[in-house]
Amino acid sequence: MTTHVLQPKIWVDHYADYLFNYAVSRVSDTEIAKDLVQETFFAGLKSAKNYKGDAAERTWLIAILKRKVIDHYRKINSNKGKAEVRMTYNTSSETEGDWLEEQVADPMSILENSDIENEELGIAIQECISKLPKKQALVFTMKTVQGMSTEDICNELDINPSNLWVMIHRARTTLMDCLNQNWF
Repeated sequence: MTTHVLQPKIWVDHYADYLFNYAVSRVSDTEIAKDLVQETFFAGLKSAKNYKGDAAERTWLIAILKRKVIDHYRKINSNKGKAEVRMTYNTSSETEGDWLEEQVADPMSILENSDIENEELGIAIQECISKLPKKQALVFTMKTVQGMSTEDICNELDINPSNLWVMIHRARTTLMDCLNQNWF
């Protein structure tokens, strides 16, 4: 049995750009993405003893980063996180604020979007995705939710790019119809 040893000294040179691109595609904020990558490296160092070598080093770091992204959204969606976001909102102005709720639900809405509405929309989207044919749901999730490249998806699922885009188009059309019936 081969022992797999992590090489933290090469992480920044070999993985930082990839991890950053992954993080920024999930949080849409370069500063937060940088922080998440740093947190990922620290967590990797702290949990290095748990690395079994079952996955490539980069894959293992991405798994840590995914948890950091989830933790980030959990934090900003907690009551404390919402209070911090709202404190910077200028109530004396009639311009739109940068509230997370406005970005998630409908940035053009003149009404404040409620937490319940956002939660219900998330549930409606998940239910609609679960009604898609299995392969369409997988392709849609990989491309749209996880942000994987067309090439990676095609290689992983052994399909060509034309098939991928047809499946994504069909998934989007079906999802929109489902959301129109169950949400809007």
